[in-house]
Amino acid sequence: MLSPSQWVAPTALAVVLSVTSLGFGFHLGSQRTPFPKDANTVSTPLEDEEDDEAEAIADGDLAAIQAGFLEPCKLVLVVRTDLKMTPGKIAAQCGHATLACYKALVKKNPKLVQHWERTGQAKIALKATSEEQILELEAIAKSLNLCARSIVDQGLTQVAEGTRTVLGIGPAPVALVNEVTGKLRLL
Repeated sequence: MLSPSQWVAPTALAVVLSVTSLGFGFHLGSQRTPFPKDANTVSTPLEDEEDDEAEAIADGDLAAIQAGFLEPCKLVLVVRTDLKMTPGKIAAQCGHATLACYKALVKKNPKLVQHWERTGQAKIALKATSEEQILELEAIAKSLNLCARSIVDQGLTQVAEGTRTVLGIGPAPVALVNEVTGKLRLL
């Protein structure tokens, strides 16, 4: 059996090396370019028009939002329940909202997107009861400099053309997103 003096030094050394390695690894990871540009990828005018059309309410300063070192972030998907969409339709619309928020924020605040990715990419689905509620939440979110994107359906399947189906808010620090959506119920 080892005496305390025989195991304290190796244990302390192991702890110091582990903490140093974690710190060094985090530092290196945060210094790399998060999204390298592919020389073959070109944005088309049509894609740029779609981004502009989807933005009915002007964005705030998306680059202003920052998260603390271990602060949790989330993306909230607010789904209209009054439309009686099928689960598959809801999933597709939530996918559109997630991608719209991601694409907008990766351009304006890549460090926040990278932090959200590192902390688990939390996504929460909540209920809304009307288009008016979606528009109100979008305006509040944008006034707080949060990324907010509402999805307008093309009307090819279950809902009428031009209907807002889902609102994506974030990703952003949980406390800030909760200022907008904290009273909504889970889907």
